[in-house]
Amino acid sequence: MSESVSRASGPRERRRASAAATTAGELAGRVPPQSLFVLGAVSQYVGSAVAVLLFASVPAAGVAWLRVLGAAAALLAWRRPWRGTWDAARLRLVAAFGAVLGLMNLSFYLAIARLPLGTAVAIEFAGPIAVAALGSRTRRDAGALALALAGVLLLADVHVAGTPLGVALALAAGVLWSLYIVLGHRIAREPGIRPQDGLAAGMAVAAVALAPALVVPAAPAFAAPELLAACLAVGLASSVVPYALEQVAMTRLPRARFALLLSLLPATAAVVGAVILGQVPGPLEAGGIALVVAASSLRTHAA
Repeated sequence: MSESVSRASGPRERRRASAAATTAGELAGRVPPQSLFVLGAVSQYVGSAVAVLLFASVPAAGVAWLRVLGAAAALLAWRRPWRGTWDAARLRLVAAFGAVLGLMNLSFYLAIARLPLGTAVAIEFAGPIAVAALGSRTRRDAGALALALAGVLLLADVHVAGTPLGVALALAAGVLWSLYIVLGHRIAREPGIRPQDGLAAGMAVAAVALAPALVVPAAPAFAAPELLAACLAVGLASSVVPYALEQVAMTRLPRARFALLLSLLPATAAVVGAVILGQVPGPLEAGGIALVVAASSLRTHAA
């Protein structure tokens, strides 16, 4: 009986899902791509700011794991990567990607527990800028790397006396972000992995890999449903929503303009941190963030 009902309702459900997807696509098509990117960036850093507020109730490591868990659940439900074709090599690649993804998120959350949000993001940006500079070896990218290093040194000089561990964690997040980019490109070029399946599977690997060490720090959230919901929502706001909007914006923006918008992320993080967390950067911090933004903009214009 239930099997026949399932068969009968299947086509209707598929038509509804298709109609919903079409409507969502039409709505996204009416919004300027720059606005989609900005919305995604704001969502990403509002999620991070909310995470900082949650640190008073749930340790940063626990919130980091719950963010990954929430994002993994949403991405798995959306992509269902198990329907793809997987072999040992692809599984190893996604496992490495997931491990890097999980550690990157953990390092970043431990960093923003000690540093202002904008500062941590600016320091973290040094990683991808270094990858671009070392990969292209052009004068423009070498100049971008020099500017980024100057910005990071300025920010580190402000914070290293009081929070050296925070600076080290932000730098570690930048290194892991660089590895994330390298492995992400390898996954994107792998013809046997469907688009976005690598991210979904990688996020699931990250959630499983971090679980043994981070379930205990996340325990306070399991005792309070509202805390658990907030921590899981951080994963949607910081990972799923930005990724979805970024993918739409990327298809409608010239590469150079998209890259320029990407370079403004440290400034976006600083504004969100100031508004939500009251983390107003001082003159030296603002100067360091501006140098990193300039470095990223210089580097990406060459793309």
